[in-house]
Amino acid sequence: MNYIGSKLSLLEFIENSIFQVVDGNCSVFCDLFAGTGAVGSHFKKKGFKIIANDLQYYSYVLNRHYIGNHNELDFQNLSEIIPELQYKALSLRRIAVCEYLNSIEGTEGFIYNNYCSGGSVSCGEERQYFSDENGMRCDAIRQEIEMWMNKEYITDDEYFFLVTSLLESVDKYANTASVYGAFLKKLKRTAQNRLIIKPAELIINDRNHEVYCGDINSRVEKISGDIVYLDPPYNHRQYAANYHILETIAKYDNPIIYGKTGLRGYKDQKSLYCSKTEVKKTFVDLISKLKAKYIFLSYNNEGLLLFDDIREILSKCGEYGCFYREYNRFKADRPENRYFKYAKTVEYLHYVIVNT
Repeated sequence: MNYIGSKLSLLEFIENSIFQVVDGNCSVFCDLFAGTGAVGSHFKKKGFKIIANDLQYYSYVLNRHYIGNHNELDFQNLSEIIPELQYKALSLRRIAVCEYLNSIEGTEGFIYNNYCSGGSVSCGEERQYFSDENGMRCDAIRQEIEMWMNKEYITDDEYFFLVTSLLESVDKYANTASVYGAFLKKLKRTAQNRLIIKPAELIINDRNHEVYCGDINSRVEKISGDIVYLDPPYNHRQYAANYHILETIAKYDNPIIYGKTGLRGYKDQKSLYCSKTEVKKTFVDLISKLKAKYIFLSYNNEGLLLFDDIREILSKCGEYGCFYREYNRFKADRPENRYFKYAKTVEYLHYVIVNT
Protein backbone atom coordinates (compact mmCIF):
# COMPACT_ATOMS: atom_id res chain seq x y z
CA MET A 1 0.00 0.00 0.00
CA ASN A 2 1.30 3.45 -0.92
CA TYR A 3 1.43 5.30 2.37
CA ILE A 4 2.75 8.67 3.48
CA GLY A 5 5.78 8.12 5.69
CA SER A 6 5.87 4.37 5.13
CA LYS A 7 9.00 2.79 6.58
CA LEU A 8 8.88 -0.29 4.38
CA SER A 9 12.03 0.74 2.49
CA LEU A 10 13.80 1.65 5.75
CA LEU A 11 13.16 -1.51 7.76
CA GLU A 12 16.74 -2.78 7.48
CA PHE A 13 18.10 0.61 8.58
CA ILE A 14 15.67 0.76 11.52
CA GLU A 15 16.39 -2.81 12.63
CA ASN A 16 20.17 -2.47 12.38
CA SER A 17 20.12 0.83 14.25
CA ILE A 18 17.89 -0.44 17.05
CA PHE A 19 19.92 -3.60 17.56
CA GLN A 20 23.07 -1.52 17.91
CA VAL A 21 21.55 0.17 20.96
CA VAL A 22 19.33 -2.27 22.86
CA ASP A 23 20.43 -5.13 25.10
CA GLY A 24 19.43 -8.76 24.70
CA ASN A 25 16.73 -8.68 27.38
CA CYS A 26 14.06 -6.94 25.32
CA SER A 27 10.89 -8.79 24.42
CA VAL A 28 8.16 -6.12 24.10
CA PHE A 29 8.19 -3.72 21.14
CA CYS A 30 5.71 -0.81 21.12
CA ASP A 31 4.78 0.71 17.75
CA LEU A 32 2.67 3.66 18.84
CA PHE A 33 2.02 5.40 15.51
CA ALA A 34 1.56 2.13 13.68
CA GLY A 35 0.20 3.21 10.29
CA THR A 36 0.02 0.18 8.00
CA GLY A 37 1.92 -1.95 10.52
CA ALA A 38 5.14 -2.31 8.52
CA VAL A 39 7.50 -1.77 11.47
CA GLY A 40 5.44 -3.71 14.00
CA SER A 41 5.06 -6.63 11.58
CA HIS A 42 8.81 -6.67 10.97
CA PHE A 43 9.63 -6.93 14.65
CA LYS A 44 6.81 -9.42 15.23
CA LYS A 45 8.67 -11.68 12.78
CA LYS A 46 11.77 -11.19 14.95
CA GLY A 47 9.94 -12.75 17.90
CA PHE A 48 8.86 -9.67 19.85
CA LYS A 49 5.52 -9.18 21.52
CA ILE A 50 4.06 -6.13 19.76
CA ILE A 51 1.88 -3.39 21.22
CA ALA A 52 0.48 -1.28 18.38
CA ASN A 53 -1.66 1.86 18.31
CA ASP A 54 -2.91 4.35 15.75
CA LEU A 55 -5.50 7.10 15.63
CA GLN A 56 -7.11 5.95 12.37
CA TYR A 57 -9.60 3.07 12.36
CA TYR A 58 -8.42 1.65 9.02
CA SER A 59 -4.94 1.48 10.55
CA TYR A 60 -6.39 -0.35 13.54
CA VAL A 61 -7.96 -2.88 11.17
CA LEU A 62 -4.65 -3.49 9.39
CA ASN A 63 -2.76 -3.87 12.66
CA ARG A 64 -5.50 -5.93 14.28
CA HIS A 65 -4.77 -8.46 11.55
CA TYR A 66 -1.03 -8.13 10.96
CA ILE A 67 -0.17 -7.78 14.64
CA GLY A 68 -3.16 -9.20 16.50
CA ASN A 69 -3.66 -12.38 14.45
CA HIS A 70 -0.97 -14.92 15.23
CA ASN A 71 -2.68 -18.31 14.73
CA GLU A 72 -3.96 -19.95 11.55
CA LEU A 73 -7.57 -19.10 10.63
CA ASP A 74 -9.88 -22.08 10.10
CA PHE A 75 -13.13 -20.41 8.94
CA GLN A 76 -14.96 -23.36 10.43
CA ASN A 77 -18.40 -21.74 10.49
CA LEU A 78 -18.19 -20.61 6.86
CA SER A 79 -18.38 -24.19 5.54
CA GLU A 80 -22.15 -23.74 5.62
CA ILE A 81 -21.76 -21.12 2.86
CA ILE A 82 -18.58 -22.45 1.22
CA PRO A 83 -18.88 -26.29 1.56
CA GLU A 84 -15.51 -27.00 -0.06
CA LEU A 85 -13.73 -25.35 2.90
CA GLN A 86 -14.10 -28.53 4.94
CA TYR A 87 -11.90 -30.36 2.43
CA LYS A 88 -9.20 -27.69 2.30
CA ALA A 89 -5.96 -27.81 4.27
CA LEU A 90 -6.01 -25.28 7.10
CA SER A 91 -3.38 -23.06 5.47
CA LEU A 92 -5.37 -22.90 2.21
CA ARG A 93 -8.73 -21.86 3.64
CA ARG A 94 -7.85 -18.15 3.65
CA ILE A 95 -7.18 -18.35 -0.07
CA ALA A 96 -10.43 -20.23 -0.71
CA VAL A 97 -12.50 -17.63 1.15
CA CYS A 98 -10.95 -14.80 -0.88
CA GLU A 99 -11.62 -16.74 -4.08
CA TYR A 100 -15.27 -17.05 -3.07
CA LEU A 101 -15.50 -13.31 -2.44
CA ASN A 102 -13.97 -12.69 -5.85
CA SER A 103 -16.80 -14.70 -7.44
CA ILE A 104 -19.76 -12.70 -6.09
CA GLU A 105 -21.59 -10.13 -8.20
CA GLY A 106 -21.13 -6.42 -7.59
CA THR A 107 -23.84 -4.27 -6.03
CA GLU A 108 -24.64 -0.56 -5.95
CA GLY A 109 -23.67 0.40 -2.41
CA PHE A 110 -22.07 3.37 -0.64
CA ILE A 111 -18.75 3.25 -2.47
CA TYR A 112 -20.35 3.00 -5.92
CA ASN A 113 -22.95 5.67 -5.16
CA ASN A 114 -20.44 8.20 -3.84
CA TYR A 115 -16.99 7.46 -5.26
CA CYS A 116 -17.63 6.12 -8.78
CA SER A 117 -18.63 8.12 -11.82
CA GLY A 118 -21.78 6.14 -12.57
CA GLY A 119 -23.18 6.42 -9.07
CA SER A 120 -22.01 9.81 -7.86
CA VAL A 121 -23.10 11.77 -10.93
CA SER A 122 -26.69 11.72 -9.65
CA CYS A 123 -25.51 13.43 -6.44
CA GLY A 124 -24.24 16.47 -8.34
CA GLU A 125 -20.59 15.71 -7.46
CA GLU A 126 -19.20 13.26 -9.99
CA ARG A 127 -16.28 11.42 -8.41
CA GLN A 128 -14.07 8.79 -9.97
CA TYR A 129 -11.98 7.17 -7.25
CA PHE A 130 -12.77 3.72 -8.66
CA SER A 131 -14.21 2.33 -11.85
CA ASP A 132 -17.94 1.60 -11.65
CA GLU A 133 -17.29 -2.14 -11.69
CA ASN A 134 -14.70 -2.01 -8.93
CA GLY A 135 -16.82 0.26 -6.77
CA MET A 136 -19.70 -2.22 -6.97
CA ARG A 137 -17.37 -5.15 -6.34
CA CYS A 138 -15.94 -3.39 -3.28
CA ASP A 139 -19.47 -2.79 -1.96
CA ALA A 140 -20.57 -6.37 -2.52
CA ILE A 141 -17.50 -7.87 -0.86
CA ARG A 142 -17.62 -5.48 2.09
CA GLN A 143 -21.32 -6.16 2.64
CA GLU A 144 -20.75 -9.91 2.48
CA ILE A 145 -17.98 -9.72 5.10
CA GLU A 146 -20.21 -7.63 7.38
CA MET A 147 -23.11 -10.05 6.98
CA TRP A 148 -20.87 -12.97 7.85
CA MET A 149 -19.71 -11.18 10.97
CA ASN A 150 -23.24 -10.22 12.07
CA LYS A 151 -24.45 -13.82 11.61
CA GLU A 152 -21.37 -15.21 13.39
CA TYR A 153 -20.16 -17.14 10.37
CA ILE A 154 -16.71 -15.70 11.05
CA THR A 155 -14.70 -14.84 14.17
CA ASP A 156 -13.19 -11.46 15.02
CA ASP A 157 -9.80 -12.68 13.82
CA GLU A 158 -11.25 -13.85 10.50
CA TYR A 159 -13.21 -10.61 10.11
CA PHE A 160 -10.13 -8.40 10.45
CA PHE A 161 -8.17 -10.63 8.07
CA LEU A 162 -10.89 -10.25 5.42
CA VAL A 163 -11.33 -6.49 5.81
CA THR A 164 -7.55 -6.06 5.71
CA SER A 165 -7.39 -8.14 2.51
CA LEU A 166 -10.06 -5.92 0.95
CA LEU A 167 -8.40 -2.65 2.04
CA GLU A 168 -5.00 -3.65 0.70
CA SER A 169 -6.41 -5.02 -2.54
CA VAL A 170 -8.81 -2.18 -3.36
CA ASP A 171 -6.03 0.36 -2.81
CA LYS A 172 -4.17 -1.13 -5.79
CA TYR A 173 -7.12 -0.29 -8.07
CA ALA A 174 -7.77 3.25 -6.83
CA ASN A 175 -7.82 5.99 -9.45
CA THR A 176 -5.52 8.31 -7.52
CA ALA A 177 -1.93 9.53 -7.63
CA SER A 178 -1.40 7.76 -4.28
CA VAL A 179 -3.48 9.30 -1.51
CA TYR A 180 -7.24 9.89 -1.48
CA GLY A 181 -7.14 13.66 -1.21
CA ALA A 182 -8.12 13.81 -4.90
CA PHE A 183 -8.99 11.51 -7.80
CA LEU A 184 -7.73 11.50 -11.38
CA LYS A 185 -9.91 12.87 -14.18
CA LYS A 186 -9.42 9.78 -16.33
CA LEU A 187 -9.21 6.17 -15.22
CA LYS A 188 -5.59 5.12 -15.18
CA ARG A 189 -4.63 1.70 -16.47
CA THR A 190 -4.47 -0.07 -13.10
CA ALA A 191 -7.84 1.38 -12.11
CA GLN A 192 -9.42 -0.19 -15.21
CA ASN A 193 -8.43 -3.70 -14.14
CA ARG A 194 -11.00 -5.86 -12.37
CA LEU A 195 -10.70 -5.80 -8.59
CA ILE A 196 -9.34 -9.09 -7.25
CA ILE A 197 -9.01 -9.67 -3.52
CA LYS A 198 -5.71 -11.25 -2.53
CA PRO A 199 -5.30 -12.72 0.96
CA ALA A 200 -3.25 -10.61 3.34
CA GLU A 201 -0.12 -12.15 4.81
CA LEU A 202 -0.61 -13.95 8.12
CA ILE A 203 2.31 -13.79 10.57
CA ILE A 204 2.12 -16.78 12.88
CA ASN A 205 3.94 -16.91 16.21
CA ASP A 206 3.35 -17.91 19.83
CA ARG A 207 2.94 -14.48 21.45
CA ASN A 208 -0.20 -12.58 22.36
CA HIS A 209 -0.09 -9.05 21.00
CA GLU A 210 -2.05 -5.88 21.79
CA VAL A 211 -3.62 -3.49 19.26
CA TYR A 212 -5.36 -0.21 20.11
CA CYS A 213 -7.06 2.63 18.27
CA GLY A 214 -6.91 6.12 19.73
CA ASP A 215 -4.89 9.18 20.67
CA ILE A 216 -1.61 7.81 22.01
CA ASN A 217 -1.09 10.75 24.37
CA SER A 218 -4.30 9.75 26.14
CA ARG A 219 -3.46 6.04 26.21
CA VAL A 220 0.29 5.91 26.75
CA GLU A 221 0.21 5.76 30.55
CA LYS A 222 -1.48 2.35 30.26
CA ILE A 223 1.27 1.01 27.98
CA SER A 224 4.76 -0.16 28.86
CA GLY A 225 7.42 -2.03 26.94
CA ASP A 226 11.15 -2.53 26.52
CA ILE A 227 11.42 -0.71 23.19
CA VAL A 228 9.13 2.15 22.17
CA TYR A 229 9.21 3.16 18.51
CA LEU A 230 7.58 6.46 17.55
CA ASP A 231 6.78 7.52 13.99
CA PRO A 232 4.39 10.47 14.32
CA PRO A 233 3.18 12.64 11.43
CA TYR A 234 5.94 15.02 10.35
CA ASN A 235 3.98 17.85 8.76
CA HIS A 236 0.56 19.48 8.43
CA ARG A 237 -0.95 16.66 6.33
CA GLN A 238 -3.75 14.98 8.27
CA TYR A 239 -3.90 11.25 7.57
CA ALA A 240 -7.67 11.25 8.11
CA ALA A 241 -8.17 13.51 5.08
CA ASN A 242 -5.68 11.70 2.88
CA TYR A 243 -7.10 8.22 3.54
CA HIS A 244 -10.77 8.99 4.17
CA ILE A 245 -12.07 6.40 1.71
CA LEU A 246 -10.07 3.62 3.37
CA GLU A 247 -11.61 4.75 6.66
CA THR A 248 -15.07 4.50 5.14
CA ILE A 249 -14.45 1.06 3.64
CA ALA A 250 -13.06 -0.13 6.98
CA LYS A 251 -16.01 1.17 9.00
CA TYR A 252 -18.62 0.88 6.23
CA ASP A 253 -20.79 3.21 8.26
CA ASN A 254 -22.47 5.28 5.49
CA PRO A 255 -21.10 8.60 6.79
CA ILE A 256 -22.27 12.06 5.85
CA ILE A 257 -19.77 13.30 3.26
CA TYR A 258 -19.17 16.64 1.63
CA GLY A 259 -17.26 18.51 -1.05
CA LYS A 260 -15.75 17.55 -4.37
CA THR A 261 -13.79 14.65 -2.85
CA GLY A 262 -16.58 13.26 -0.67
CA LEU A 263 -14.67 13.82 2.53
CA ARG A 264 -16.07 12.39 5.76
CA GLY A 265 -15.88 14.42 8.96
CA TYR A 266 -12.69 13.83 10.92
CA LYS A 267 -12.73 16.39 13.73
CA ASP A 268 -12.03 13.72 16.36
CA GLN A 269 -9.15 12.30 14.30
CA LYS A 270 -7.08 15.43 13.84
CA SER A 271 -3.55 14.90 15.12
CA LEU A 272 -1.82 17.61 17.13
CA TYR A 273 1.44 16.32 15.66
CA CYS A 274 0.33 18.01 12.42
CA SER A 275 0.03 21.41 14.10
CA LYS A 276 3.06 23.71 14.11
CA THR A 277 1.84 25.47 17.25
CA GLU A 278 0.96 22.28 19.18
CA VAL A 279 3.46 19.65 18.10
CA LYS A 280 6.30 20.43 20.52
CA LYS A 281 4.05 20.59 23.57
CA THR A 282 2.31 17.39 22.51
CA PHE A 283 5.61 15.59 21.97
CA VAL A 284 6.94 16.68 25.38
CA ASP A 285 3.74 15.38 26.99
CA LEU A 286 4.12 12.00 25.28
CA ILE A 287 7.78 11.56 26.17
CA SER A 288 7.10 12.46 29.82
CA LYS A 289 4.57 9.62 30.09
CA LEU A 290 6.45 6.84 28.28
CA LYS A 291 7.46 3.75 30.26
CA ALA A 292 10.29 2.02 28.42
CA LYS A 293 13.97 1.10 28.52
CA TYR A 294 14.62 2.55 25.07
CA ILE A 295 12.82 5.19 23.01
CA PHE A 296 13.32 5.53 19.25
CA LEU A 297 11.86 8.32 17.13
CA SER A 298 11.72 8.36 13.33
CA TYR A 299 11.58 11.92 12.03
CA ASN A 300 12.86 13.56 8.88
CA ASN A 301 14.59 16.82 8.03
CA GLU A 302 11.37 18.45 6.79
CA GLY A 303 9.34 17.90 9.96
CA LEU A 304 7.59 20.49 12.13
CA LEU A 305 9.77 19.59 15.10
CA LEU A 306 13.30 20.96 14.88
CA PHE A 307 16.25 18.61 15.25
CA ASP A 308 17.63 20.58 18.20
CA ASP A 309 14.27 20.51 19.97
CA ILE A 310 14.05 16.73 19.63
CA ARG A 311 17.59 16.29 20.94
CA GLU A 312 16.91 18.59 23.89
CA ILE A 313 13.66 16.83 24.84
CA LEU A 314 15.03 13.29 24.57
CA SER A 315 18.33 14.10 26.28
CA LYS A 316 16.44 14.87 29.47
CA CYS A 317 15.38 11.21 29.64
CA GLY A 318 18.82 9.61 29.42
CA GLU A 319 21.68 8.91 27.03
CA TYR A 320 20.81 10.39 23.62
CA GLY A 321 22.04 9.41 20.16
CA CYS A 322 20.96 9.52 16.53
CA PHE A 323 21.28 7.52 13.30
CA TYR A 324 20.37 8.88 9.88
CA ARG A 325 19.74 7.69 6.34
CA GLU A 326 19.12 9.61 3.10
CA TYR A 327 16.36 8.29 0.84
CA ASN A 328 14.03 9.34 -1.98
CA ARG A 329 11.10 11.40 -0.71
CA PHE A 330 7.46 10.31 -0.96
CA LYS A 331 5.67 12.09 -3.82
CA ALA A 332 1.91 11.81 -4.05
CA ASP A 333 1.70 13.93 -7.20
CA ARG A 334 3.79 14.79 -10.24
CA PRO A 335 6.90 16.97 -9.75
CA GLU A 336 5.60 19.56 -12.24
CA ASN A 337 2.44 19.99 -10.15
CA ARG A 338 4.13 20.71 -6.88
CA TYR A 339 7.38 22.27 -5.66
CA PHE A 340 9.57 20.11 -3.46
CA LYS A 341 12.33 21.80 -1.52
CA TYR A 342 14.46 18.64 -1.49
CA ALA A 343 14.64 15.76 -3.98
CA LYS A 344 15.81 13.49 -1.17
CA THR A 345 14.85 13.27 2.47
CA VAL A 346 17.07 12.57 5.47
CA GLU A 347 15.44 10.16 7.89
CA TYR A 348 16.70 10.53 11.43
CA LEU A 349 16.28 7.78 13.99
CA HIS A 350 16.72 9.53 17.32
CA TYR A 351 17.09 7.35 20.39
CA VAL A 352 17.49 7.57 24.12
CA ILE A 353 18.60 4.95 26.61
CA VAL A 354 16.21 5.86 29.42
CA ASN A 355 17.63 6.58 32.86
CA THR A 356 16.57 3.94 35.38
